[in-house]
Amino acid sequence: MRYKILLFDLDGTLTDPRDGITRCVQYALACQGVQVDDLATLECFIGPPLKQSFMRFYGFDDAGASQAVDDYRERFGRTGMFENVVYDGMRELLAGLQRSGRQLFVATSKPWFYARQIIRHFELDPFFCSVYGSELDGTRTEKQALIAHILRAEKLAASDTLMIGDRSFDLVGARHNGVASAAVGYGYGSEAELLAESPEYFFPTLEVMRDTLMACRA
Repeated sequence: MRYKILLFDLDGTLTDPRDGITRCVQYALACQGVQVDDLATLECFIGPPLKQSFMRFYGFDDAGASQAVDDYRERFGRTGMFENVVYDGMRELLAGLQRSGRQLFVATSKPWFYARQIIRHFELDPFFCSVYGSELDGTRTEKQALIAHILRAEKLAASDTLMIGDRSFDLVGARHNGVASAAVGYGYGSEAELLAESPEYFFPTLEVMRDTLMACRA
């Protein structure tokens, strides 16, 4: 197994965004009159498109969910995006993959406006050819549409590409585009959720991912 092009999800794959995302969701819910004290109950918001999550988990209608997203972004743009931690060993892995000649891209449902700031803030930008995400108006929040956009924009061959992520959305999006997928078990998707999508690879830890990917270099 040697893929020349690696697409990395951001939240739960490159970084652990728990504190920032859950605190911003808590703030947005409070603005709507919903009090949540246990941040662990808000971890379900990590990974899926934000607006749909407010509708799914709290029953907001379209207008209410849109307002909640605006409130979320108010705190996220000020503080939340940096309440984040790069997983131990990730920088070393990215550096090794880059040295091996791979092309690395970020493919996140998060708006690229924030994703690029996060990648730059944590000094991961030298490892990536480009950072792709959704638009602020919600365009390309679905991974299927995002991956298709990346393949077209970069003129990448699906057969040379591996999508790496921690949620089922990453794997489904890859499959719809004829792209192989690898699920990481150290993020926010359960093993059952991930294996149900039959990814080509399952990396329970970052160390296993490193050993597998680096063993396949030319």
